[in-house]
Amino acid sequence: MTHHNKAQNNQQHDANDLLDITAAVIPEKGADFEFQSLKIRPPQGDEVLVKIVATGMCHTDLSARDQYYPVPLPVVLGHEGAGIVQAIGDDVKDLEVGDHVILTYGYCGHCDQCYAGRQPYCAEFFERNFGGSDVDGSHVISDDDHKAMNDHFFSQSSFATLAISRENNAIKVPKEAPIELLGPLGCGIQTGAGGVINALQVTPGSSFVTWGAGSVGLSGLLAAKLCGAATIIAVDVVDSRLELAKELGATHVINSKDKDAVETVKDITGGGANFALESTGVPEILTQGIAALGSIGKIAVVGAPPLETPAEFDVNDLLINGKSIIGNVEGDIAPKKFVTDLVDLYLKGDFPFDKLVKYYDFDDINQAVKDSEDGTTLKPILKIADPES
Repeated sequence: MTHHNKAQNNQQHDANDLLDITAAVIPEKGADFEFQSLKIRPPQGDEVLVKIVATGMCHTDLSARDQYYPVPLPVVLGHEGAGIVQAIGDDVKDLEVGDHVILTYGYCGHCDQCYAGRQPYCAEFFERNFGGSDVDGSHVISDDDHKAMNDHFFSQSSFATLAISRENNAIKVPKEAPIELLGPLGCGIQTGAGGVINALQVTPGSSFVTWGAGSVGLSGLLAAKLCGAATIIAVDVVDSRLELAKELGATHVINSKDKDAVETVKDITGGGANFALESTGVPEILTQGIAALGSIGKIAVVGAPPLETPAEFDVNDLLINGKSIIGNVEGDIAPKKFVTDLVDLYLKGDFPFDKLVKYYDFDDINQAVKDSEDGTTLKPILKIADPES
């Protein structure tokens, strides 16, 4: 069957099959979220239909709203969904109705990088996560007039009461874990933690700096502590974030409004840091992060500015000191194993990422945006449904 015919067939469901949903929609660039009553079709093939209990809000949702990444508008965003499987397609093998799942990013599963366990670098990553439709051009969400809505954001579009994902990006978790908390593990938290554990491979006794103490940076800090880093430094401009960093295990904090962060890091570490994570997306901060590395130091870049944003560094500083700059998508991890490991660590008390979150009712999504943008809240989680209902 051709892609064109698939797309047509996917949009020709009997109206009686369609399910009612409420979704938060971005109608145009930079707009507030608007709630709309929409329809979603049943799952097909390897798809699962998930009742969204809660979903995290990530900087990437706001980057899409502002068109830093050219996601088609209007669109249903949301990509840190967690909930309960309601229905499954005929080709689903390992999930059942009633399973609790975290939804993560989309990947094809059959390109060279996916076969190598490097799913964040899937050949179809951009179209599966930012394309506004499935890879065949089809949609699962429509309005009352059967007009398709841009969806499939990170292969889920979870700012909605129901979402469809594929089985490969729906991660089963134990029912004793608090499902309303777990959504951010599917993107922001795994990005910070995976950047430290997988990309940087932080070693025991080493020094580590997080440039930015938001939810991604502090997830990296928690991971650095797990890895046994001896000197853990958080750099930010918000004192409340730095206080939380100390509570979570930072040995030193630097407010870069008050001190020269590069020189202070060098003083603390005796010449420069072994490892660093840059999560702000500000090119000047990346420049500082590279400068503050010691010999053979490594910095992983996870902060995402608008496309085609350049950054500067001293080539000879990089060359002579053997420094490494590592690009890093989604923590450089295979999500099904890594995310379930993070859940286990949380349940054992070794990864207290719950200290990073604040809950909001779904109706208060625009307040969550405001609080996220002004730094009041590190990681908003929108509560959409009662898991027991």
